[in-house]
Amino acid sequence: QVQLVESGGGLVQAGGSLSLSCAAFGIIFSANAMGWYRQAPGKERELVAAFGRGGSTKYADSVKGRFTVSRDNAKNTMYLQMNSLKPEDTGVYYCNGGSLYTAVVAGRANYWGKGTLVTVSS
Repeated sequence: QVQLVESGGGLVQAGGSLSLSCAAFGIIFSANAMGWYRQAPGKERELVAAFGRGGSTKYADSVKGRFTVSRDNAKNTMYLQMNSLKPEDTGVYYCNGGSLYTAVVAGRANYWGKGTLVTVSS
């Protein structure tokens, strides 16, 4: 059974930093593309960052230069370092994974975590 488990969310003031983790169970982590999505209250889920098997990355324009996605295949874990946080970064952050990078980028990959809440206060 595949499980993606996010952690690291919380409350932070604007300008602060948080680091999220996504631990993967039941899949060959290195064989999958991974991504982070977020959903703000009243808005649709959107791609934050994606990380392909070969090391390619993609970021939403709104987070470029502030967020960094990385992965440790030995630990079956993906990370999202979030710096210079803004109130508009508030939302539930989800981990997404699947065999196709294009599917992860499109939000159509097979596996989703349950999310972790990030709240940025002004």
